[in-house]
Amino acid sequence: MTRIGMVSLGCPKNQVDAERMLAILKKDGYEIAYDAALSDVVIINTCGFIQSAKEEAIETILEFCTLKKEGRIKAVIVTGCLAERYRDEVLKEIPEVDAVVGIGKNDDISEIIRKVYMGDRVLTFGDKKDLCFDENRILSTPGYLAYIKIAEGCDNRCSYCAIPGIRGGFRSRTLESIVNEVKLLAKNGVKEIVLIAQDTTRYGEDIYGEPKLAQLLRELDGIDGLKWIRTLYMYPERITDELIDVFATGKRIVPYMDIPMQHCDRDILKRMNRPGDEDKLLGLVEKIRGKVPGVVLRTTLIAGFPGESEEQFTSLCEFVKKTEFDRLGCFAYSPEEGTPAAELEGQLDDEIKEHRAQIVYDEQSRIMFVKNEGMIGKTLEVVCEGFDRYAECFFGRSYMDAPEIDGKIFFTADKKPGTGEFVSVRITDTIDFDLIGEMI
Repeated sequence: MTRIGMVSLGCPKNQVDAERMLAILKKDGYEIAYDAALSDVVIINTCGFIQSAKEEAIETILEFCTLKKEGRIKAVIVTGCLAERYRDEVLKEIPEVDAVVGIGKNDDISEIIRKVYMGDRVLTFGDKKDLCFDENRILSTPGYLAYIKIAEGCDNRCSYCAIPGIRGGFRSRTLESIVNEVKLLAKNGVKEIVLIAQDTTRYGEDIYGEPKLAQLLRELDGIDGLKWIRTLYMYPERITDELIDVFATGKRIVPYMDIPMQHCDRDILKRMNRPGDEDKLLGLVEKIRGKVPGVVLRTTLIAGFPGESEEQFTSLCEFVKKTEFDRLGCFAYSPEEGTPAAELEGQLDDEIKEHRAQIVYDEQSRIMFVKNEGMIGKTLEVVCEGFDRYAECFFGRSYMDAPEIDGKIFFTADKKPGTGEFVSVRITDTIDFDLIGEMI
């Protein structure tokens, strides 16, 4: 039996694609190797969004091509965003690769492996709309956690973003399909679901004529067995009063709102092809905090966008101080081929962009330090994710932290909690962006 290894890079949306391919392969009789280095065929499901992600993808491909040269694996197949974006360049530049597969051909993965075993080098692409993201997949997450992709692609056309060209236009799953999948996952022990899409606030607009995220959340909120429902990637201009009310009143919907704002300056946002300005963003933050008890706000920002002046960057730093986001990530602008922003005048040196991103990061670090200090003495509900044998304590997350994105809570316990068990932890100290406590 041929053993298939899967390495999925990048975001959870890409991870869901990998999980679906694994389900197809298992159904067709392939054995799934949980250590890709011990497989016969390795599939590298790549990210190609920004330069650092492309570099990681290429390094990973070359690593497994070396194993192939050594005779430890038989074939290397490249899928995902890098494959879709660069197509024949991957086969041309890395001759050890046996197949490059576009996202529209993911469902043909078993046939592609058979062709590779027959000695073919495969380069295959289909319509991006053929990418299927229904419930048939093998979870690669811990048993208590699952990502739910509610839509694919994007129509927002932010000037810096290559996703529409890679993933195609925005398209939603039906509400019934999502609800049925979540019911099945809850029945099988999943306690936390994380809703993902390029823009979750646009969910349903293409098939129902209007956004349906609020309705979807209300229906999911009634599913027995779930503990936490988390939503990522909500665009600020589409956060309605109805949606805010759902976050304020939901039983299982955690008050954690991930709202990528990217900048606050009106002119920079306009060059990004995004609406809004500082006053509107500050008003949204104030409204959410006034209506949603205990809300945790997360955002992402871009520093060093083409044409960003010192004055505009200073405004961004002041915006960070004013809003005091609970969680924040800041990226140095990365010019991507084929995007309008890459052709704009006023491109800044890498050193300037990195320096500005670091300044924002340092400011957020100070905010986080104060917020974490304020958690000392409080008790949080924490999902136990495992035991750290080096620190000799358990670790997990509260509702305040998204998996693989935010911080951890490290805690001691007299009675060993199970992985995926929800426990009460009293916070006693902090370390960097993480909290320390004891189970009570």
